Amino acid sequence: MKLLRVGEPGRERPAVLDKQGQLRDLSTVVDDIASTALLPEALESIRRLDLSTLPLIEGSPRIGPCVGRVGKFVCIGLNYADHAAEAGLTPPSEPVIFMKATSAICGPNDTVLIPRGSVKTDWEVELGVVIGQGGKYIDEADALSHVAGYCVVNDVSEREFQNERGGTWDKGKGADTFGPIGPWMVTADEIQDPQNLSLWLEVDNKRYQEGSTKTMIFGVAHLVSYVSRFMSLQSGDIITTGTPPGVGMGQKPPVFLRPGQTIRLGIGGLGEQRQTTAAD
Repeated sequence: MKLLRVGEPGRERPAVLDKQGQLRDLSTVVDDIASTALLPEALESIRRLDLSTLPLIEGSPRIGPCVGRVGKFVCIGLNYADHAAEAGLTPPSEPVIFMKATSAICGPNDTVLIPRGSVKTDWEVELGVVIGQGGKYIDEADALSHVAGYCVVNDVSEREFQNERGGTWDKGKGADTFGPIGPWMVTADEIQDPQNLSLWLEVDNKRYQEGSTKTMIFGVAHLVSYVSRFMSLQSGDIITTGTPPGVGMGQKPPVFLRPGQTIRLGIGGLGEQRQTTAAD
């Protein structure tokens, strides 16, 4: 299933994309694509619905973040060896964990705002993992059973704030609009192998990133298990799993975003995002 949320910011309603590519309103079934609606039994009840009986959503409404009320936005850094190399860093022996502010979350096609004083705003296409059944100390062998679904994430990053301003990475990761997610969450049963998905990103029609989740240093199951050793995971938490090479800071010379540009990105089977940039 492809589950999503449509409507103006703060007023999104739950929806599902039917086999004909039409939006169907899920408001009478669940209050949101969030929390307990992401548990296995809740997803199964949606899966059993006759979608043709649900109201059609007409027109072209704004697509909001595909998951609502996200409790934690957990990020994994340097999870592709070739990206670590372009950053001039040694590939990690254990996953690098940092947090992205949940206030950074926005819709997949919303405007990305370049913060005041920014000189190094960058892009990162990433596979997002949405937690269904929560837990802690999750065994790696069971980890994928805790995944509700997957989505596209653009881990927008301000590199000067991240690396040169005397703080943790979080400082360059959490600005408003720095976390587009969606367009939809594809439920885990439709993704046969999360380690075999293609990723790509373009800025102004120039392709910068092209890679595959095959080349992750730490796979999805390992990451879910690993993160759960350090914090409990709850339904609706998102783990974004790192980016392949081709980010702006890795170009020679480096290239960074400026107002008025267009970013397009996508992951095979998970859909595409399209953002324009503007000054905040």
